[in-house]
Amino acid sequence: MNARSLLLLALTAAAPALAQEPAPPAPLPSTPPAATATGPATAPPVRLTLQEALRRALADNIALGRARLEVNAQQSQADVIFTGILPRIGFQGSFTRNDQAVSFGEGDDARTILAENDWSYRLTLSQPIYAGNRERKAINQARLNVDVARQAVADTEEELILTVASNYLAVVRAEELLVVEQRNLELAHRRRDQAQIFFEAGETTRVDVLRADADTKEAERRITIARQAREIAVGRLRLALAVEGPIEVAAPGDFMPALPGEAALISEAESNRPEVAQALATQEIARLEVAKQKGAYLPVVTADGAWTKQRAAFPTDQYGQLALNLSVPIFSSGEIKGRIAIARERESQAELRVEEVRQSVREEVRQALVDLETAVANLQLAREQLTAAEAEYNQATELYRAQELTSLEVASAESSLADARRAVTFGQLDHDLAELRTWAAAGLLKKTIPSEGVQ
Repeated sequence: MNARSLLLLALTAAAPALAQEPAPPAPLPSTPPAATATGPATAPPVRLTLQEALRRALADNIALGRARLEVNAQQSQADVIFTGILPRIGFQGSFTRNDQAVSFGEGDDARTILAENDWSYRLTLSQPIYAGNRERKAINQARLNVDVARQAVADTEEELILTVASNYLAVVRAEELLVVEQRNLELAHRRRDQAQIFFEAGETTRVDVLRADADTKEAERRITIARQAREIAVGRLRLALAVEGPIEVAAPGDFMPALPGEAALISEAESNRPEVAQALATQEIARLEVAKQKGAYLPVVTADGAWTKQRAAFPTDQYGQLALNLSVPIFSSGEIKGRIAIARERESQAELRVEEVRQSVREEVRQALVDLETAVANLQLAREQLTAAEAEYNQATELYRAQELTSLEVASAESSLADARRAVTFGQLDHDLAELRTWAAAGLLKKTIPSEGVQ
């Protein structure tokens, strides 16, 4: 369910509309009431600006935390692969109890061949020297995997900022809708009082009073639905922020800068979108894999050394050694060739994936701009509709008081005004969300509304 659908919950039935009134409406409580004499105290609400909400989300969101931990895991994996080119030092020791001892010679020339209590220990050293540069390529692949994980964090941050900002705006618009519906209720009460006066004066029938009563109940029902829509939006915002308890928000105002042109946005998207960077890194990993598999044809050279100390003195009780080992593959029954072919296919797939992602982000930018243009036009038309509906309602009210219009015609004017005011509320939300999605499509959302700079 997106942010707009949260507010559409309040549009399930027709209701009397809001008239322009000189006095502002009484504010609605956005959080549950505090403690009473008969109930437990309620937790104080978390009061947030958009800046604070984004800062909380970037610090505490669980999904973002998991993505950041993956960077640490990939870095540790790269460190493990790097150890493949470092020397390895080991120690080995043993003790053996024999049922007899064997030696030859006498005095200082005595040499033990088999000791009754035989022991030895050995210090070993192994150092890779050359393996067709496969270790270096594996290290580069591991480092690229770290970059992929970092780009995944950036992608998660962009999505989180979009989610938090969208839900935050949905809460703000839901509160505006609550104010509209409460003023509608006050207007319905006034029309009911007017109908009662006309009925008692014998100017109208009781039908007008009953119709006003029904419209009043409808307005009350709409308030209940609007509150539900706000709580749904608040719940989604709580999930993104990883907080508990009631939340109060402040209207962020006009916090988005002017958008650049389509060409600039597409260029930024190809440069900044994490998906493009991930695809390019995956392509480079595939290229390195081809080179690494080709390196299997090259010789492998290692150096091994050891120092041994033992109980037996024959031929000597301690000695050291150093060996150079050379391994050259001569015939592998096509195994190496097959692995190279597989790696090349993966490289071709990665190249196609890069082109696919670039085309996708370009189209996302174009579609986001179309959606924004539509939202701007709809918002402007909704405002013009509101101006016309207000004029119609004011005229209808004056004629109704002069008994020149029926209550049905006044109710129709009220309904038109209500629809127009809701259209402005939803149109503003659609406009803000479309603008957010446009910045997100260009990969610039975090730079546009950073958590430390939102006003």
